[in-house]
Amino acid sequence: MKWTEGIDKLGLGLYLMLCIFAIANIYSVDEGLGKKQLIFFGISLFVGLIIFFSRSKFFENMSGIIYIGGVILLAGLHVFGTEILGQKNWYKFGSFTMQPVEFSKIGVALMLANYVSGSEFNLKNRTSLIAVLAIIGIPAIVVLSIPDVGSLLVFTAFFIALYREGLSGKLFLVGGLFGIVFLLANYLNDPLEWSLWYFTLFIIVVGGLWFAFNAAFLRKNIYTLLPGVGIILLLAALSFISPVIFEKLPKHQQERVEVLYKGEREFRDTSGYNLLYSKTAIGSGGMFGKGFREGSVTQGKFVPEQETDYIFCTVGEEWGFLGSTILVLSYMVYIGRIYYLAEKQKSTFNRVFGYSFASILLMHFSINLGMVMGLFPTVGIPLPYFSYGGSSLLAFSMLTFIFFKLNYADKNSLV
Repeated sequence: MKWTEGIDKLGLGLYLMLCIFAIANIYSVDEGLGKKQLIFFGISLFVGLIIFFSRSKFFENMSGIIYIGGVILLAGLHVFGTEILGQKNWYKFGSFTMQPVEFSKIGVALMLANYVSGSEFNLKNRTSLIAVLAIIGIPAIVVLSIPDVGSLLVFTAFFIALYREGLSGKLFLVGGLFGIVFLLANYLNDPLEWSLWYFTLFIIVVGGLWFAFNAAFLRKNIYTLLPGVGIILLLAALSFISPVIFEKLPKHQQERVEVLYKGEREFRDTSGYNLLYSKTAIGSGGMFGKGFREGSVTQGKFVPEQETDYIFCTVGEEWGFLGSTILVLSYMVYIGRIYYLAEKQKSTFNRVFGYSFASILLMHFSINLGMVMGLFPTVGIPLPYFSYGGSSLLAFSMLTFIFFKLNYADKNSLV
């Protein structure tokens, strides 16, 4: 059997295509950064080859050490970190910088896969549930303390992997409700204005959903209602506390949320500036775009950080609706391919890692595109493989090659 059998050619091809197309777009924004990204890509491929030719069990055996190392690197930011763009989430070594949160996701994915694949794991067991929440929660709390709210949101991706392993879908419903309450409570920030109908509505909706899930009225077991009642009370409390929490946030973070309600034009000189010109660039591309390095917004440097978080607006302006659609479809096929391969794995460790990897990609992709189109607040989330930055590209490439290696070993396994 040829050694190339078992390599997922579609997945690898999409990875290479995304990286190369990204370099072209970064080069369009800034020639120097485009050349640097090409070097980062070469380094990522070199590291990827080392990963691919290593033993597949290495990652399972070393998951604990990698996880602990990631947490230590995150915690070290409080002492040794360098503040860039208002956040102290970088290490700086001369002219090079490193963002440890990108690499900590690898450790969490490996550690989670290791624990879930254990023979004693059972999500219905309270000990197992607490353990997986701790694996995700410890680095997430450190990230929140930096603070890096955008990266914190990405950590919710691991719950998708746990859902595949039996985690109740009710938690996603509750989490979504809490998010809606927080945003709506700050939009209608006068409690006397909306509390009566709002609180009544949530009693009906949440109470009705909980009844539907538990069928308590049929079983006549009043105790099953207690979690639902608790959630309703917590939502009610959050609706009153949210405006207080919101007022404690830095002004620029408040404005990033308010842009969703009031539009970017009201904040065109502050937090809405990026979004205003991002939409302008995307809209001006038309169907087929203005052509490579022909975008007036891109070449005029109107969008700050256009080579990183806002790189998609370069695609929209220079490659138009058609190019943007092809890029979005490529991501969807690629992420779907990772999920498909993860589901086909014989090993639980491989499956959980694959689901974690695909879910991290999905969260980054969804949040970044929502951010540049004004559907989500600006939170500093890079587009995987596409945004400029050595840390991001190397971390995503490591995730990619670890999974492709696990998939290769699985396909060539006799078990």
